[in-house]
Amino acid sequence: MILPVAIAYLLGSIPFGYLLVRIFRKQDIRATGSGNIGATNVARSGAKGLGIATLLLDMAKAYAAVIIARTLAIHALGAGNAVGVYDIQVAAGVAAICGHVFPVWLGLKGGKGVASALGVFLALSWQSAVAALLVFVVIFAISRYVSLASVVGSATFPLIGFHFVAQRTPIVWFGFLFIPALVLVKHHANIRRLLNGTENRFGSKDKSGPESDRGADSAARKAGA
Repeated sequence: MILPVAIAYLLGSIPFGYLLVRIFRKQDIRATGSGNIGATNVARSGAKGLGIATLLLDMAKAYAAVIIARTLAIHALGAGNAVGVYDIQVAAGVAAICGHVFPVWLGLKGGKGVASALGVFLALSWQSAVAALLVFVVIFAISRYVSLASVVGSATFPLIGFHFVAQRTPIVWFGFLFIPALVLVKHHANIRRLLNGTENRFGSKDKSGPESDRGADSAARKAGA
């Protein structure tokens, strides 16, 4: 079904971090800190309230995308087709994450997908999502690195998700692995800084803005040349 997937992408592509900062602070969040439109960068910009709002809204839009897809799938396929309905939910979850990471409204340059991934995970398997969230909290409490906690927490979901989810179709396998992989890829600059010992801990002044990310990428390319 194309409709639930299209709706999911459009919901996921709503750039709440960008919109909230633009509306309430008359600023472009892409010109601040890391240049990311996600909750962490919004909070680091000095707008902690807007950061929390961004986190909740990014989670909610992705959660809603999966629930809407479920409703449409049941209407089209019938409640008895549990496998088909769940496949459409997973496909919608992937579309919502892609919408957040690659929003058409911002030239396909969006966030890193962590909050939206949690919203999708909650809709697909709340037990697995809670477990992944607990892993995030523990890693963050120990390290104070949001990026490290995000990557490890996201990677935890499929490991636990396949235990709680009975449907293990190719679409489910793809979705459960693709979403954490996309989060990992979007954190490639953070991972590089973690390995180099230059990543910012939460609460510290962000020195890893867009320019430094590009500089790090350039240096990496030169090193590999």
